[in-house]
Amino acid sequence: MAAAAMPHRLHFLAGAGPAFSRFSKPHLRPSSARMSLREDGPSLAVVGVTGAVGQEFLSVLSDRSFPYRSIKLLASKRSAGKHLTFEDKDYVVEELTPDSFRGVEVALFSAGGSISKQFGPIAVDCGSVVVDNSSAFRMDEGVPLVIPEVNPEAMAHIKLGSGKGALIANPNCSTIICLMAATPLHRRAKVLRMVVSTYQAASGAGAAAMEELEQQTREVLEGKEPTCKIFKQQYAFNLFSHNAPIMSNGYNEEEMKLVKETRKIWNEINVKVTATCIRVPVMRAHAESVNLQFEKPLDEETAKDILSNAPGVVVIDDRAANHFPTPLEVSNKDDVAVGRIRRDVSQDGNYGLDIFVCGDQIRKGAALNAVQIAEMLL
Repeated sequence: MAAAAMPHRLHFLAGAGPAFSRFSKPHLRPSSARMSLREDGPSLAVVGVTGAVGQEFLSVLSDRSFPYRSIKLLASKRSAGKHLTFEDKDYVVEELTPDSFRGVEVALFSAGGSISKQFGPIAVDCGSVVVDNSSAFRMDEGVPLVIPEVNPEAMAHIKLGSGKGALIANPNCSTIICLMAATPLHRRAKVLRMVVSTYQAASGAGAAAMEELEQQTREVLEGKEPTCKIFKQQYAFNLFSHNAPIMSNGYNEEEMKLVKETRKIWNEINVKVTATCIRVPVMRAHAESVNLQFEKPLDEETAKDILSNAPGVVVIDDRAANHFPTPLEVSNKDDVAVGRIRRDVSQDGNYGLDIFVCGDQIRKGAALNAVQIAEMLL
């Protein structure tokens, strides 16, 4: 994988187990990021720093020259004591405890829902603004669910330096990638109904799933029985329904996240959303097919123009060359790519569009979105 050969500023010195997979090592663009350590920046903590998204948090912070005057790197007791070099400085990973957040102004969480539920409120009580990447608080009425390009106003009441802590939730990766493309069109013509089919990469299940996909690919090509530890069935050369638990209505939790989170983020309780989420044997970056039905007419060319000017979105829509977004093209990239922009021929007039969207699940679908939220606090 190309990313493994790229230079990066994040290097673990000891105890590199599966969580430190080469698959989760980010590609970093050249920058003057070593100037990020500044006295006028907030004090930071990264919770779950040894995981794939935790590593990406650090990469995005460095890549975007996010200012900080101090940074705590927090993880489980098992990872505590490991040394990590970040922006030319050596840090010791600290064990996450209730005392970890004293003096911390911004805490980036990516350690799973149970950890967030336990330590998120503790951090808030200490005066920290918590940006949580788990699903723990997304649907809580008092917690903003934010995509900075979509609904920044949802967190306008939260201020750094007030001494008052707060929770901000990062949406699900599939929701972020979908709404980055759908929202600019929704603003113009109002979406009445949205049908989403997702094609989700191994990265969404973590570094271990990415490693297992590579291992299974080798095993199947060698005629061996594939190792199935992360998923219950063969992943290589196969696809299957997303591994999230199935609910009583027949949808899985991943699908219902898309439904509920879209309504909350758009503040449109009546918008009709349905989803089918599928795991595909792609290493990194999710793809989504999105069908939109509008209240007002919206033609293809106008939609292309709107998307071409939308922040965080790039249009890849070359019909002559049959060139449209792919997961490989967006891997390790910040922008969400949109293509296959065409009128829905099943609907009369210009009241429906089909689009195809690809976005990096670890970057914009997780770490980048969280850091962008933190940037809005500055």
